[in-house]
Amino acid sequence: MNTIIVIGGSKGIGNAIVTSLLSSHKVVNISRTEPEVSHENLTHYHCDVLNDELPNIEAADGLVYCPGSINLKPINRLSLDDFKNDFEINVLGAVKAIQKYLPILKNGNKPSILLFSTVASKLGMPFHASVAASKSAVEGLTKSLGAELAPTIRVNAIAPTVTNTELASKLLRNERMIDNMNERHPLKKYLEPQEVADMATFLLSEKAASLSGQIFEMDCGIVSFKI
Repeated sequence: MNTIIVIGGSKGIGNAIVTSLLSSHKVVNISRTEPEVSHENLTHYHCDVLNDELPNIEAADGLVYCPGSINLKPINRLSLDDFKNDFEINVLGAVKAIQKYLPILKNGNKPSILLFSTVASKLGMPFHASVAASKSAVEGLTKSLGAELAPTIRVNAIAPTVTNTELASKLLRNERMIDNMNERHPLKKYLEPQEVADMATFLLSEKAASLSGQIFEMDCGIVSFKI
């Protein structure tokens, strides 16, 4: 049974990924909060990835880095600290986790790394300057590491549109905003966490053995189509 390390797997998309993996994988969840699920295959470490030393783990076959941010402000209201904070949580936290667990991943069973970007890296959206800048760095990291670690470790990223999680709750806080969000997407929907988790479990599996250095846009058509 393969072991997958999930950073930030206690809520939202991370929680959906952990839940999806537990029936067929051992999962190590590293998060500041307790996970919403319990299972014999789940080990939890309470840890702030940015400020704490990451726990030592003996073996792993995959790494998923889920922490993210939605810091939406006009450029004149974004401070340099806003940009630094978004970069730290989206990029430097991922780098810290990858550097920590790379030695055990190299010894894993067909190992892979999965990161998260956003559709705002491809589609220019007002007020997204800080988060788009940091997530664009994640996409560059994905491609560079995919090349560097081939053929031993695959590296991919998912770039979701708005997903129905606590992190995005301000964007979906009433029926009018929900209707508007649906209308903005050509498929007339936004994402549920389980949809992203299904893609994540596929990319971590041997079924995705030919995929590395790729950014998978789960965009409900908002980037791909103009209708």
